[in-house]
Amino acid sequence: MADPAAPTPPAQPPAPDAGTSPPDAGASAPDAGTAAPDTGTSAQRRWDQGWRGEVGRLLEVAALVGLVVTQPLLDVLGRSPDFFLFHRADPGQILLLVALVAVVPTLPLVALGAVSRLAGRTARAITHTALVGLLLAALAVQVGRHVTPLRGVPLLLVAVLAGAAGAAAHRRWRAPGRVLRLAAAGPVAFVALFLLVSPTSAVVLPRSDGGAAGTAQGAAVHPPVVMLILDELPLVSLLGGDGRIDAQRFPHFAELAGGSTWYRNATGVSGWTPNALPAMLTGRYPARSVAPHYSQYPDNIFTAFGGLYDVKAQESITRLCPPSRCEQPITPEQGLGVLVRQTGKLLGQIAGPTESAVDPEDSYREQTRAEAGLDSAEPVPDDPKFRWDSLDDNQPARFTSFLAGLKPEPRPTLHFLHLLMPHSPWAYLPSGARYDAPEDLPNDGAGWVDLARQRHLAQLGYTDRLIGETLRTLRASGLYDQALVVVTADHGVSFRPGAQGRGMDAIKAAAGEVAWVPLFVKEPRQQTGRVDDRNWEHVDLLPTVADEAGIRLPRRVDGRSARQAPRTDSTKHFYDRPGEPITFPGGVPTPPPPPAPHPLVGTEVRAGPAAGAARVADLAAFQATDPDTGTLPALVWGDVPETVPDGTQLAVAVNGRIGAVVPVVPADPGGRRFAALLTDDRLFRAGANTLDVYQVTGDGTLRRLALS
Repeated sequence: MADPAAPTPPAQPPAPDAGTSPPDAGASAPDAGTAAPDTGTSAQRRWDQGWRGEVGRLLEVAALVGLVVTQPLLDVLGRSPDFFLFHRADPGQILLLVALVAVVPTLPLVALGAVSRLAGRTARAITHTALVGLLLAALAVQVGRHVTPLRGVPLLLVAVLAGAAGAAAHRRWRAPGRVLRLAAAGPVAFVALFLLVSPTSAVVLPRSDGGAAGTAQGAAVHPPVVMLILDELPLVSLLGGDGRIDAQRFPHFAELAGGSTWYRNATGVSGWTPNALPAMLTGRYPARSVAPHYSQYPDNIFTAFGGLYDVKAQESITRLCPPSRCEQPITPEQGLGVLVRQTGKLLGQIAGPTESAVDPEDSYREQTRAEAGLDSAEPVPDDPKFRWDSLDDNQPARFTSFLAGLKPEPRPTLHFLHLLMPHSPWAYLPSGARYDAPEDLPNDGAGWVDLARQRHLAQLGYTDRLIGETLRTLRASGLYDQALVVVTADHGVSFRPGAQGRGMDAIKAAAGEVAWVPLFVKEPRQQTGRVDDRNWEHVDLLPTVADEAGIRLPRRVDGRSARQAPRTDSTKHFYDRPGEPITFPGGVPTPPPPPAPHPLVGTEVRAGPAAGAARVADLAAFQATDPDTGTLPALVWGDVPETVPDGTQLAVAVNGRIGAVVPVVPADPGGRRFAALLTDDRLFRAGANTLDVYQVTGDGTLRRLALS
């Protein structure tokens, strides 16, 4: 019988999990002649080893999540300060987003491991190995997209094999686990780099509050200055076949040109707004890849004008006007929710096995006046297309605030607006009505590049209306005659097949569409228009505006004022990357020939014989159309079966009138799709509308497709 007075041995702690790495092979074994350790010491050692194993597993999962999620997200966001500037994120929101990115993805995996432990050591080990394999496979997808041509299912299969091999190696050998545990310091390093080194760090932790103010040039008069900077607008989009502004399509741009100096040979210096706009407003070529923020560009138009002018600045994806010079307008707080949603979309693009067709800048959609909850006393424009009063609510909120401030002030005032128009996402018809579109429609490739250009031109038609409202407001307020008015764009965009966009391929193939932009400068009391074909580069904007406003700049600039003699060299400088200029010869570009309208567009059609079927997205929208909402189902998209050959023409009709003729294009990841933009909103009526899609045969016969 046991002695009741003997001490009770300690409770046995759980033994280490089967998945815990065995003790090092080099560890000394107990001496055969040495007495065995007491039971309590062995139990404590097993307890410690078990918890060390759990901590090790946690570190391994954290390391892999850091490589799969934290590093790629913070890398992209760190190079995209404009993302946070556009969404008006304050430092606290950015820090919270970083914490979510760095910590939250790990939590459900840790919880899964903890739950699996309840099922025993074997289940815990299997679960951990499976998690390691899945995370390694996800990492292999990202690596494979960068170093191999594989995409889609083939890439997924290779990634799964790589994940399985990695999991097996992790299970068999100690070295992979040790490497992963060391790599657990990665997320901390990624966060530190984001906050302290990346371009976005200037937005989170600004280190400066702007540069010196300019001084008056003698007894110069300081006129009001009105600057409207548009975005992604090629000069050639405005031109007709004669090289002049197409007055029929863009009457208000033509009106502006008729009363100002049109610098036809004006070029932006970069295809990317975070580089292009600071160059315009500092007068200096892009030299470093930094945030478009006042702490990085302390000497700019707002700081130079801030001593003599009041500044009313409406910026979009920059923050060059420091708080000491102007108050940023109060806008509805977009909050953390939109940052999280957009970051989630970004992760889907990064982690997916296919190239994403979504342009990250498409999240930079201007809020409408109605969405922002703004009111305005503006009259409804006298535009015959503008048939519903509520469509005026579709006007961008930033533009509404800008117009409200266009009135005479006691002190000289700089009125500044950077408006993301006609920049994608394209969502407006020329009338101002909006339409919905899927995010994954390609912008390049057979058929798609033509649709992209058509949508761009439709939104440019609406932008023309905004120019008209600006001119009308200036005249009504009495500012027009006395003000210096500048209207331009920061860069263009290419719609050349195979080179769509603003990158180096587009510059090489279609510099005339990417670099050349419209530029109109109306001097105070200027009455008649004139054309100036000097070699203008957008670093000339600040010195020109400063000269016209009677301000002496406090710092040297690279640009040349239009009051000075023109450059003798016609060379253009363009920066796809800051500090790395490329050059090409100047000269006003020739506009591409406008697409010829299909002869069927605008004709009435009767129902013909059935000839197959097609699926149309959002078909129900045609059954209950309400124009008073300001939204129309003007973009029709869907897919057709394999029996309809590629290149087949489809005629899309609403209420018996054909609004567009488009081709069936080769299949893409979204299927065998077609899409048609109905730019004439007079096709629609309130209530039920009839949508028909016809296959156009070789002899011109229309064969109706059954829609579902």
